[in-house]
Amino acid sequence: MSAEAKDQQHPLYNRDRPLVENLMAQEATEYNLAELARLRIRYQGFPGARDIQQDLDQIMQQWGLSEAELFEKTRALHDLGGIYKSRAKREEQDWN
Repeated sequence: MSAEAKDQQHPLYNRDRPLVENLMAQEATEYNLAELARLRIRYQGFPGARDIQQDLDQIMQQWGLSEAELFEKTRALHDLGGIYKSRAKREEQDWN
């Protein structure tokens, strides 16, 4: 097995793992939907972090959403703005 074929460790895995566990135990609030979509995009196609990817799939099933529905809902939330404003004093975007 070559080095390229092995799963990689995502640089934000240790920060994201507890977030995913929290989402699994919570309801589909607007903030949680935005977090789920953000994490789906971050891990989409990543060659590793399989447990996070599977858990994100499970959360979507738990909340009765397809990926298309999730992204449709969160696009609408972001269009309204302010989804992350209550979490921080200044507006912050996470492009990692």
